Amino acid sequence: MSMFCFQCQEAAKGTGCTIKGVCGKSDDLANMMDLLMFVTKGVSVYSVALREQKGYENPIVNKFVFDSLFTTITNANFDKKVIENRVTKGLELREMLKAEAAKQGVKVDTSFEGTTWTGKPETYEAKSMTVGVLAETNEDIRSLKQLITYGIKGMAAYVEHAYNLGHEDVANYAFMQKALAEITKDLSVDALVGLTLETGKLGVNAMALLDKANTTSYGNPEITKVNLGVRNNPGILISGHDLKDMEELLAQTDGTGVDVYTHSEMLPANYYPAFKKYKHFVGNYGSSWWHQKEDFETFNGPILFTTNCIVPPSNSASYKDRVFTTGSAGYPGSKHIADRVAGKQKDFSEIIALAKTCKTPTEIETGEIIGGFAHAQVFALADKVVDAVKSGAIRKFIVMAGCDGRMKDRDYYTEFAQKLPKDTVILTAGCAKYRYNKLPLGDIGGIPRVLDAGQCNDSYSLAVIALKLKEVFKLNDINELPIAYNIAWYEQKAVIVLLALLYLGVKNIHLGPTLPAFLSPNVAKVLVENFGIAGITTVDEDIKLLVG
Repeated sequence: MSMFCFQCQEAAKGTGCTIKGVCGKSDDLANMMDLLMFVTKGVSVYSVALREQKGYENPIVNKFVFDSLFTTITNANFDKKVIENRVTKGLELREMLKAEAAKQGVKVDTSFEGTTWTGKPETYEAKSMTVGVLAETNEDIRSLKQLITYGIKGMAAYVEHAYNLGHEDVANYAFMQKALAEITKDLSVDALVGLTLETGKLGVNAMALLDKANTTSYGNPEITKVNLGVRNNPGILISGHDLKDMEELLAQTDGTGVDVYTHSEMLPANYYPAFKKYKHFVGNYGSSWWHQKEDFETFNGPILFTTNCIVPPSNSASYKDRVFTTGSAGYPGSKHIADRVAGKQKDFSEIIALAKTCKTPTEIETGEIIGGFAHAQVFALADKVVDAVKSGAIRKFIVMAGCDGRMKDRDYYTEFAQKLPKDTVILTAGCAKYRYNKLPLGDIGGIPRVLDAGQCNDSYSLAVIALKLKEVFKLNDINELPIAYNIAWYEQKAVIVLLALLYLGVKNIHLGPTLPAFLSPNVAKVLVENFGIAGITTVDEDIKLLVG
């Protein structure tokens, strides 16, 4: 078999994975994900027609679409059987919508094959090899359609987390489905560029919704010193992004003698007031997602993936039988914790029982790191920050949000942070911070030089902070602020953050360590000319350019 995937920054040779994903997914899994997207587009065509003509809204369809988008995000789900079952469910939902459309007299454009194809499980594999990214032969059209697709995949992640906390905005569902339906059509470059910016607009909406969901549920993140050491109790290590899972795991482990630690993108859970009441919530263990093989070996207890990013364990890994997944995450052979039933929590009893039998974590570091600088906390420090800018104590803010990754060229971001002038402050969110959040970079008048807003989901905070500073300094243009953008990307949530920033009018964003493989030369040229998008060069050159 063969595959083609170029949705993440580590796409092989900077062009695309064709034999096996650098992420670890097999060719048949990649193709099955392509088939799921094909079917999901067909579902969306019917759903959009029903919504626009009759105001029809189906919550089961809405959830299926954003779940399917999230499940196919990089490093989230490696279980081919789960993807196959989703294809089957998608075909069932599409036929249900087809019948509903006929019943209501709704006209549906069925020129896209995904609206009519009716395969059986035994035919899925053969069909999956014909519906991938390269089925669109025009390079520029393909590039724009994939940019939109990856944007709504990232958006789906935010929407799902908000949904899990009981927060919904039908406008988000409507747009994701509209975008999927639109990219099945023969659209012009101009129309696709317009849809790309609309994706950014709805991305802002989705991030705002998630911010509201998180803060109303758990309080506003606050300045927090996060412990990096361990205690003498068995523990559970929780990774990913889903705070509802975090809440329920903490509640169910309370009083059991089992401690809870965060890993990678779950680190910002330490910043929320609601979680600080749990005395068995120890702190953070390890580093970013790609360090998990060594971090999980020394942790000794079970690991819970609430979302991406999973690195497939090696055959010799001692921890592979201690991996649990939940939500959109999945890995063959790992135990999957079922979705919560309405009005009830997920059942984490099995992972807790296993934890009690495990050795305590091996300490790999000590000390603390400081975080919790989401928008509410920064606003509380606004006078101090504004005074520091006006006095010249802070010359410039550098947004270094985004993703971490395993490639050697990402050492650039560590060196960049180290070499930044002492009168600059780093604004960050996402796992990119692990490249520099443990460095002794000091502070400026009590303001830490690394202000961590939280998860990649919390990049919204950085936009809100920028807009607030624009207001405070009475500027007409967000680009007049003393803020430069040097963002590391890896997967699709970073794509929606980028599109959201472009929608908000931010220009001259530097993106690295490489520009996306899915940007054709012509599309890249449009982004460069209209938005000032640029790659990175050397640390010294980029500091001179961005800071002066």
